[in-house]
Amino acid sequence: MATNLYQELKDVLQDFKTFLDDNVGTIKPAVQALGSIVPQINELINKLVDLMGKLKTEINNLNVGSIPGLGEVSTFTDKIKSFLNTAKNLLPSEAGTIDDVLGVADVIGGLPSVDEVKGEVITLIDAIVVHLNSLKAA
Repeated sequence: MATNLYQELKDVLQDFKTFLDDNVGTIKPAVQALGSIVPQINELINKLVDLMGKLKTEINNLNVGSIPGLGEVSTFTDKIKSFLNTAKNLLPSEAGTIDDVLGVADVIGGLPSVDEVKGEVITLIDAIVVHLNSLKAA
C-alpha cells in the first residue's frame, strides 16, 4: 500500500511528541544555558511554533468529507505515482519535475484519510507547541 502523507505526518508528530514528553526536562536546562551563548535559540523555537500553528490551520481547513469521487481521485493519484516512479528512471533529466508532481500526488492521494487522523494530528500539534513554549530561554 502507498504511504499516506497524513498518516506519515501523524506518525512523525507522535514521535516528536513522545521525544519531548520523555526529554523536555533534560532539554530545558540546556536550552536555557544555550540562550546566553546563542540567543537565536528562542527565534528557532518561535519559528517552529509558528510553523506548527500554520500546519494546524491547514489541517483544520481540510474538509474533504463532502467531495464526491474522492476515492477514485486517490486511486488516480496512486496510478500517477506508479507511472512517475517508473518514468523517473527513464527520464533522469526530469527528476525535479517528476518529484514536484509526486509531491502534489502525495497530498491529493492521502486526502480520503484526512478525517481519520485530523483530530489526532491537531492534538499532537497542540501538545508539541506546549512543550516548545516551555523550552524557551528566559
